[in-house]
Amino acid sequence: MGDAELEEIRRRRLAQLQSQFKGGEGESKQKAQEEQLRAQEEVKNSILSQVLDQSARARLNTLMLGKPEKGKLVENMILRMAQMGQIGSKIGEKELIGILESVNQQIPQSKTSVKFDRRRAALDSDDEDF
Repeated sequence: MGDAELEEIRRRRLAQLQSQFKGGEGESKQKAQEEQLRAQEEVKNSILSQVLDQSARARLNTLMLGKPEKGKLVENMILRMAQMGQIGSKIGEKELIGILESVNQQIPQSKTSVKFDRRRAALDSDDEDF
Protein backbone atom coordinates (compact mmCIF):
# COMPACT_ATOMS: atom_id res chain seq x y z
CA MET A 1 0.00 0.00 0.00
CA GLY A 2 1.14 3.46 -0.81
CA ASP A 3 1.25 6.47 1.45
CA ALA A 4 -1.71 8.04 -0.35
CA GLU A 5 -3.87 4.97 0.24
CA LEU A 6 -2.93 4.81 3.93
CA GLU A 7 -3.68 8.51 4.32
CA GLU A 8 -7.11 8.05 2.68
CA ILE A 9 -7.94 5.12 4.98
CA ARG A 10 -6.87 7.17 8.02
CA ARG A 11 -9.06 10.11 6.94
CA ARG A 12 -12.10 7.86 6.44
CA ARG A 13 -11.55 6.18 9.80
CA LEU A 14 -11.14 9.55 11.52
CA ALA A 15 -14.35 10.83 9.89
CA GLN A 16 -16.16 7.66 10.97
CA LEU A 17 -14.99 8.02 14.57
CA GLN A 18 -15.93 11.69 14.65
CA SER A 19 -19.42 10.97 13.34
CA GLN A 20 -19.87 8.22 15.93
CA PHE A 21 -18.75 10.57 18.69
CA LYS A 22 -21.11 13.34 17.57
CA GLY A 23 -24.02 10.91 17.25
CA GLY A 24 -23.33 9.46 20.65
CA GLU A 25 -23.20 12.92 22.16
CA GLY A 26 -26.67 13.75 20.78
CA GLU A 27 -28.08 10.51 22.13
CA SER A 28 -26.62 11.12 25.57
CA LYS A 29 -28.14 14.63 25.68
CA GLN A 30 -31.51 13.22 24.67
CA LYS A 31 -31.28 10.46 27.27
CA ALA A 32 -30.30 13.01 29.92
CA GLN A 33 -33.31 15.17 29.04
CA GLU A 34 -35.64 12.16 29.15
CA GLU A 35 -34.19 11.14 32.50
CA GLN A 36 -34.65 14.67 33.83
CA LEU A 37 -38.30 14.73 32.68
CA ARG A 38 -38.88 11.34 34.28
CA ALA A 39 -37.38 12.56 37.55
CA GLN A 40 -39.58 15.67 37.49
CA GLU A 41 -42.67 13.52 36.91
CA GLU A 42 -41.72 11.28 39.84
CA VAL A 43 -41.26 14.29 42.14
CA LYS A 44 -44.59 15.76 40.99
CA ASN A 45 -46.40 12.45 41.55
CA SER A 46 -44.86 11.99 44.99
CA ILE A 47 -45.92 15.51 46.06
CA LEU A 48 -49.44 14.95 44.76
CA SER A 49 -49.71 11.61 46.55
CA GLN A 50 -48.61 13.31 49.79
CA VAL A 51 -51.12 16.17 49.63
CA LEU A 52 -54.14 14.47 47.99
CA ASP A 53 -56.14 11.60 49.38
CA GLN A 54 -57.20 8.76 47.11
CA SER A 55 -60.62 10.09 46.13
CA ALA A 56 -59.20 13.54 45.30
CA ARG A 57 -56.41 11.96 43.31
CA ALA A 58 -58.95 9.89 41.36
CA ARG A 59 -61.03 13.00 40.63
CA LEU A 60 -57.93 14.89 39.45
CA ASN A 61 -56.99 12.01 37.14
CA THR A 62 -60.53 11.97 35.73
CA LEU A 63 -60.30 15.72 35.12
CA MET A 64 -56.95 15.23 33.37
CA LEU A 65 -58.59 12.76 30.99
CA GLY A 66 -61.60 14.93 30.21
CA LYS A 67 -60.05 18.41 30.20
CA PRO A 68 -56.25 18.12 30.20
CA GLU A 69 -55.54 21.87 30.17
CA LYS A 70 -57.78 22.51 33.17
CA GLY A 71 -56.35 19.45 34.92
CA LYS A 72 -52.79 20.72 34.44
CA LEU A 73 -53.84 24.12 35.77
CA VAL A 74 -55.34 22.60 38.93
CA GLU A 75 -52.38 20.25 39.33
CA ASN A 76 -49.90 23.12 39.09
CA MET A 77 -51.97 25.15 41.55
CA ILE A 78 -51.89 22.30 44.08
CA LEU A 79 -48.14 21.84 43.58
CA ARG A 80 -47.54 25.58 44.15
CA MET A 81 -49.69 25.53 47.28
CA ALA A 82 -47.75 22.52 48.59
CA GLN A 83 -44.37 24.15 47.90
CA MET A 84 -45.43 27.36 49.64
CA GLY A 85 -46.62 25.42 52.68
CA GLN A 86 -50.26 26.45 52.33
CA ILE A 87 -51.52 22.87 52.64
CA GLY A 88 -51.68 21.64 56.22
CA SER A 89 -53.31 18.26 55.75
CA LYS A 90 -54.34 16.02 52.90
CA ILE A 91 -56.80 17.54 50.47
CA GLY A 92 -60.01 15.56 50.19
CA GLU A 93 -62.47 15.37 47.34
CA LYS A 94 -64.61 18.22 48.72
CA GLU A 95 -61.62 20.55 49.01
CA LEU A 96 -60.54 19.65 45.47
CA ILE A 97 -64.04 20.47 44.22
CA GLY A 98 -63.70 23.87 45.91
CA ILE A 99 -60.38 24.45 44.14
CA LEU A 100 -61.99 23.43 40.84
CA GLU A 101 -64.84 25.87 41.39
CA SER A 102 -62.40 28.71 42.10
CA VAL A 103 -60.50 27.84 38.92
CA ASN A 104 -63.76 27.81 36.95
CA GLN A 105 -64.56 31.30 38.22
CA GLN A 106 -61.13 32.61 37.21
CA ILE A 107 -61.23 31.19 33.69
CA PRO A 108 -63.78 32.85 31.40
CA GLN A 109 -66.18 30.25 30.10
CA SER A 110 -66.62 30.11 26.36
CA LYS A 111 -70.22 29.57 25.38
CA THR A 112 -70.81 26.84 22.86
CA SER A 113 -73.68 27.37 20.49
CA VAL A 114 -75.05 25.09 17.82
CA LYS A 115 -76.90 26.61 14.90
CA PHE A 116 -79.23 24.44 12.91
CA ASP A 117 -80.24 25.55 9.44
CA ARG A 118 -83.76 24.25 8.92
CA ARG A 119 -83.87 25.23 5.27
CA ARG A 120 -81.05 22.87 4.38
CA ALA A 121 -82.67 20.07 6.34
CA ALA A 122 -85.98 20.64 4.57
CA LEU A 123 -84.43 20.52 1.08
CA ASP A 124 -82.82 17.15 1.54
CA SER A 125 -82.79 15.16 -1.72
CA ASP A 126 -83.24 11.84 0.08
CA ASP A 127 -86.89 12.67 0.86
CA GLU A 128 -87.82 12.87 -2.84
CA ASP A 129 -87.49 9.14 -3.44
CA PHE A 130 -90.66 8.25 -1.53
